[in-house]
Amino acid sequence: MSKEITMYGAAWCGDCRRSKAYLDSHNVTYHYVDVEKDLAAADKVIEINGGAKSIPVIVFSDGTHLTEPSDLALEAKLEELSIL
Repeated sequence: MSKEITMYGAAWCGDCRRSKAYLDSHNVTYHYVDVEKDLAAADKVIEINGGAKSIPVIVFSDGTHLTEPSDLALEAKLEELSIL
């Protein structure tokens, strides 16, 4: 199974920086999409969140996603997918 992860975020977003730092510090490979530079991605975030513009949104290969996850929630999901 693919372990591809896509993270939608923005440079000004503190939660995005925290989640990005967590993934980086655990050597997790992911695709980062800046919603400020990619308006289609910004629309995708709103679609995923059922109308909310909340970021970060981290989408996993199993079709699930986390919005504004805590480091603990992110860690649990990565362990569930055998990424950590």
